Amino acid sequence: MKTKVKLLVLAATVFSIHNAMAQVDDKHQWLEDVGGEKALDWVKARNQETRNKLDNDAGFLKLRSDLQVILDSKDRIPGIQKIGNAVYNFWTDAEHPRGVWRKTSLAEYRKPSPKWDVVMDLDAIAKAENENWVFKGSQCREPEYDRCIINLSRGGADAVTIREFDLKTKQFVKDGFSLPESKMNVAWRDKNTLFVGTDFGAGSMTDSGYPRIVKEWTRGTPISAAKTIFEGKKEDISVSASRVSHRGITHEIVNRAITFYTSEVFLMRGSKLLKLDIPAQTGYEFFGTQFIVTPNETWTTGGKIYPQGSVLAIDFEAFLKGDRNFTVLFQPTDNASFTGVAATKNYLLMQLLQDVKSSLVELQFKQGKWIARNVTLPTMGAVGVSPLDSEKSDEYLLSYSDYLTPSVLHLAKAGTDQRQLLKSAPSFFDAGPYQAVQKFATSKDGTRVPYFMVHKKDIKLDGTSPTLLYAYGGFQVSLTPSYSGGIGKAWLEKGGVYVVANIRGGGEYGPRWHQAALKQNRQRAYEDFAAVAEDLIRSKITSAKHLGAMGGSNGGLLAGVALTQRPELFNAVVSQVPLLDMQRYNKLLAGASWMGEYGNPDVPAEWEYIQQYSPYHNVKAEVKYPNVLFITSTRDDRVHPGHARKMAAKMLDQGHSNVWYYENIEGGHGGAANNAQRADMSAITYSFLWNMLK
Repeated sequence: MKTKVKLLVLAATVFSIHNAMAQVDDKHQWLEDVGGEKALDWVKARNQETRNKLDNDAGFLKLRSDLQVILDSKDRIPGIQKIGNAVYNFWTDAEHPRGVWRKTSLAEYRKPSPKWDVVMDLDAIAKAENENWVFKGSQCREPEYDRCIINLSRGGADAVTIREFDLKTKQFVKDGFSLPESKMNVAWRDKNTLFVGTDFGAGSMTDSGYPRIVKEWTRGTPISAAKTIFEGKKEDISVSASRVSHRGITHEIVNRAITFYTSEVFLMRGSKLLKLDIPAQTGYEFFGTQFIVTPNETWTTGGKIYPQGSVLAIDFEAFLKGDRNFTVLFQPTDNASFTGVAATKNYLLMQLLQDVKSSLVELQFKQGKWIARNVTLPTMGAVGVSPLDSEKSDEYLLSYSDYLTPSVLHLAKAGTDQRQLLKSAPSFFDAGPYQAVQKFATSKDGTRVPYFMVHKKDIKLDGTSPTLLYAYGGFQVSLTPSYSGGIGKAWLEKGGVYVVANIRGGGEYGPRWHQAALKQNRQRAYEDFAAVAEDLIRSKITSAKHLGAMGGSNGGLLAGVALTQRPELFNAVVSQVPLLDMQRYNKLLAGASWMGEYGNPDVPAEWEYIQQYSPYHNVKAEVKYPNVLFITSTRDDRVHPGHARKMAAKMLDQGHSNVWYYENIEGGHGGAANNAQRADMSAITYSFLWNMLK
């Protein structure tokens, strides 16, 4: 036994040495120096090469102009949030590239051209302070709605600064709550107290770069005097605290995110923290006296077994006393899954997917029982539900769109299918010649994988149609049919076919669909993607010569794997803000937080399966690859731009001449900080794809 242990230790040691050597031998690691002069010189040189290919391209210049017109259109639907007696909207256009935060009344909003009162002009603030501010949202104190915490980011990064803002005076509060730039979480406890998780100094952040400590900060005192409420571990993802209310019942909650998917939840009662007895992988909501639990793992409790993806309800005080007799509000099937809930004053709105098509159920808790009603929807595409005022009203905003239907916003009222049209977005392309269909491909292990396809009704099945295949396949994110004027203008109008694959790793069939592609099973997501590509070729929608692949972030990793594993299937690949070096991803920015998704490359058994697909470690000089564009942002502080930099550099060093690269110097994880940058980067992407696939 001792000999076996020694051998295991020796093997682990050898692996560690080999792993360390592999990283030391990474000749492109210097490109991880985000703002380093040498690295930025390399970036600027690659950017110029890309510009040289496009700046005299009339098609690119026209497309960029067309896309910015769409992004800046004043006919877009202004999304609203009710704060106090007004509805607020953050708006960007050609005159306000950084945006204005503005308000109006609901009655005025109903008008075709409502009058808006500007509350905050971010362009003016940025000019006065000589900062590239990007608005990252607000948190307003309820129910008074007098003060808000404003999140401002430099260049679109996840890290923000916070400032207290007075909604009545429309000014930042002098000597109000304010914190310097950090990845942080902040919530109001009362008028003079905040829950704060931020960088409190050495050792206060997790390995993932998020707050490890949450404190209670009192107005007028230095942040150094804030009282610690809870401390997580260095290896955790983050900790946070919040105050939640519904129907006059308030709870204060501390959340410890241990991994991306597992958490501990504590109820604050006075100075005590009571850990809630729910599974580690669980979502939860409070609805009046009821506790809504959505376990993402099978849960055996109270003598019953509740499958993952269920929606359960119980009286919260009874739950605290040990009652586990849940009411099942939803139980998943092979085709149906739960995606989320939202509460009006008297109704719980439950969103579901049936083979990736949306449905909505209203639930009312009346006389101790739950009553359900199916809501009639105008589409099975993407549906959004947002309560107008969950404390006072049963009205809610219902938005929907699909690939060929521009967004429509209604004011609905729970308990009835009657609704009022508030806004309709314009059509940015003529949808008449096109149709959207759903099909299924069969993956390598026999799993049926759904995908949506948008193409001209009179498409010729001769394998010549330029086709773009898009997917994400991770973190339980569902891709539902939604309208994009940009895709219509940049791709469909030119005669392209647009395809979205609902591969495993996503949430289209609930947690089981996601968990089927976790860690050692990651390859299934890539096989699903390849299966859809093969189905498109087999059915003569397209051919490898005319087929492109695209994805961003985790989808950028997917695109990188498609490039390196199945180069014969594609003629162009776009990898946006991607992960690509899967040996070092957990050491770069927020990467450590995703080990629950991919695994830990520092553990020998886990690196064994990760290295099988890591694009950076599988690209070879002797293989002929599709044309490829890597596109990222210097200011992305979530997925490190070094991934894209190093992959492009390695391929260029190997002699692959068909490698394009573009890095926006601003923009955060979204890639762009304003509409001009968004239009430019989209035009680069779609011009590259069209030129390669037409």
